[in-house]
This record gives sequence, structure tokens and C-alpha cells, in this order.
Amino acid sequence: MKRGRFIALEGGEGTGKSTQARLLADALRNRGLEVELTREPGGTPGAEAIRKLLLDPPEGGWNPRAEALLFAAARSDHVEKRIRPALAAGHWVVCDRFVDSSRAYQGGAGGLGDAAVSALHDFGSEGLRPDLTVLIVASQETVVARLAARDEGVSDAIGGRSADYHAQVADSFLSLAEADPAGFAVIDGNGTPEEVQVRVMAAVAELLEADT
Repeated sequence: MKRGRFIALEGGEGTGKSTQARLLADALRNRGLEVELTREPGGTPGAEAIRKLLLDPPEGGWNPRAEALLFAAARSDHVEKRIRPALAAGHWVVCDRFVDSSRAYQGGAGGLGDAAVSALHDFGSEGLRPDLTVLIVASQETVVARLAARDEGVSDAIGGRSADYHAQVADSFLSLAEADPAGFAVIDGNGTPEEVQVRVMAAVAELLEADT
């Protein structure tokens, strides 16, 4: 059986990547493909339990190393129990965040460095990479408006961090994409969801053509 394809949607808070992940999964299903739409942290019962610990941590929160370890543990369970089996069954996997979020948030903005985060991924998830990482970027004005509509003033432990932290996350994502142009497609996330979806579908067209 032909292995399925794996696409990750990445981006900072409010860029619209979760919306685009859903739209992409729907578009692929409309083409007759079997699609797993999943997310990180999460995607399996164990990983969802860790998600709660990360986004609503105990008093005092987690130090950066503990946070990176928790993300890596959730991802390891997700990869082993959901992503790899889906790919082996010939399904396409669309994931809202994957390892590049850890590289940008914990490795870049969190100061742990890319080598440490990548080493955790190599051990925990055997270095699995998406066939394509779609990085959604949007203007600050767009992000602020979307977050206001989405969160209504209430953010989780990571989304609620400082503007400087999130600016570092955005810079880290772009640096990762620039270093791996074959693995990333950088998409303008400004505009309506439908306008952005057209750009996303253009980015995945090569994968679709190769699969036919």
C-alpha cells in the first residue's frame, strides 16, 4: 500500500493555521482521500492529557526544559499511536502544529536552542518530518483582530505570553523556513479564510499531483 502524505500547518498565535488545517482536510476529503485531521499537543488520549498540563499548568508553571520534555512526550505518543499508523494505512495526515512549533517556541523564543529540541524529537519520534510544512504568516493587525475574536480576552498559558515572546516565535518560524525552503511553504495569512485557502491549496498542489 502506498504511504500517505503528512502535512503540518504552522504559525504563531492568531495566524489562522487551525482554520486552514480544517479547510485543507475538507478539501482533501472532497478529492476522495482518507484524511486524519489532528493537532499538537494532542491527537491521542495520552497526548491530550499532556496538553492540559501544558496549557493549564500547575501553579508556578513549567521551566523551559520541562515544557520541552512534555511537548516531546506528547508528540512521541501522537506519532506512534496515530500519525505513523495513518500514514502506513495510506491516509493523508493534516496536523495543526508539529515539531517546528517546539523549535520556534521552546527552541527559539524559549532559549533552549534548536539542537536540544531536535534531539528530543529524534529520540521521542524518531525524527519524523512532514512531507510539507505550511507556515502561515499574517500582519500584526490581522493577528490582534483574530485573537480578540477568538479568545475574548482569555488566553492559555502559552498564548498569553508577552508580545516580545511571540515576536521571537514569529522570527524563529521564518528562520526555520528560510533554512529549509524545500520543506516549507510560507503562506500569506492575511485576507479571508477562503482567500488564504487558495494559497494553501496551491502550495500542496505538487504533493497532490505526485499522488495521482
